[in-house]
Amino acid sequence: MSREIRLNAFDMNCVGHQSPGLWAHPRDRSWQYKDLEYWTDLARILERGKFDGLFIADVLGIYDVYNGNGEAAIRQATQVPVNDPLSLIAPMALVTEHLGFGLTASLSFEHPYPFARRLSTLDHLTKGRIGWNIVTSYLESGAKNLGQKAQTEHDARYDYAEEYLEVCYKLWEGSWEEGAVLRDRERRIFSDPSKIHEIRHVGKHFQVPGIHLCEPSPQRTPVLYQAGASSRGKQFAAEQAECVFVAAPSKVLLKKIVADIRRRAAEAGRDPKKILIFNLQTVIVGETDAKAKAKFDEYKSYVSYEGAMALISGWTGIDFSQFKPDEPLKHVHTNAIQSAVEAFSTADPNKVWTPNELADWVGIGGFGPLFVGGPETVADLLQEWVEETDVDGFNLAYALTHETFIDAVDLLVPELQKRGVYKTEYAQGTLREKLFGDGARLASNHPGAGYRNLSDAHITNVGGGLPPIAAVQSRHL
Repeated sequence: MSREIRLNAFDMNCVGHQSPGLWAHPRDRSWQYKDLEYWTDLARILERGKFDGLFIADVLGIYDVYNGNGEAAIRQATQVPVNDPLSLIAPMALVTEHLGFGLTASLSFEHPYPFARRLSTLDHLTKGRIGWNIVTSYLESGAKNLGQKAQTEHDARYDYAEEYLEVCYKLWEGSWEEGAVLRDRERRIFSDPSKIHEIRHVGKHFQVPGIHLCEPSPQRTPVLYQAGASSRGKQFAAEQAECVFVAAPSKVLLKKIVADIRRRAAEAGRDPKKILIFNLQTVIVGETDAKAKAKFDEYKSYVSYEGAMALISGWTGIDFSQFKPDEPLKHVHTNAIQSAVEAFSTADPNKVWTPNELADWVGIGGFGPLFVGGPETVADLLQEWVEETDVDGFNLAYALTHETFIDAVDLLVPELQKRGVYKTEYAQGTLREKLFGDGARLASNHPGAGYRNLSDAHITNVGGGLPPIAAVQSRHL
């Protein structure tokens, strides 16, 4: 039996997202990102196409590396202006029944106590269709605007993330026991205090003594996504993530990344096949190969070189204005997205990249590969990549929105369904149940599951005596 291909849509609460300049195309709707109808229309389109979810990116800061300022990004709407993504989810959930929502939210700039409540609230409102893309933020501009002198070093941000997750797990999984909510009208008891526990977390970065403010949501812990592909990021993903988002531009590199993540997961005691890995992908589909090619040529004429350079400079931390458009580039280490630099250095060892070639590559769809063709051609390519790399599916970035997604739903999805490699109906239940076919809760071998029935050394009854300080020190995952 052929392997199922999973699809997410990839968007952001901004103009253009991964295709700088294409907002100016007369059929593009990304400039309507601030209108509720943009998002509810998109959600209906994706559910009609049986997409697993909408993966919503985010940045807190602007791309100000190119030319040493943010003027190019502002001029070309390169992910600025950008609105908060969280408010989008409830209205989209209201007009859909099955579509999942992967919310990108940085743990670098918000305390875990109020954040855990926001995610539980969304999990309640969506009836268990929420996921969290865990990011540690890489833009210096964001760090400075929140009072930090500079961005924390790359690997140190993941050390911080581990304790952040520990606090969230304690709140989501351990604070409220099963059966804590009684809703007993006769006795006028809504919740049983003896089954609700203070987490009493004392760690290097956080001290959180109290209970989680929300009653248990359908999934408790949202489905956990992670999008780091550096060595440290892959280790974090292998230990914590249920879905991993990567952006490999070639099959050779993607196969290497997927194998590495699955190997690390197995070493961490997890089932490597229970981690779903999605690669960034853009598909331009037409009724025929020729029509798709004509569409691609039309789109390409709108790509902004300046916008692409602002995007790449922000991703890599390299100011590409210091290079001539046709100047060969060398590998440069930065404190930004290390994997972005590594991808173009290792995907093709014999390739010498120039700024012009980078701009051409990322101008439509960002770092991921681009497939152009009729339904049969694109379906062949997607199946080939799945079979040869062991990837589970794709996060589809758009060239034009909503046109790219409509073409995928109306042309590509039926072809994949005809081949038996794409679902014809949604599974029932929460997002986690739809993705993995198991229960609504974290798998028992996931690190977060270890916080469900903690001893008094880590969680004590509300109102109980404090255990010794040494007993409640934060344990590392």
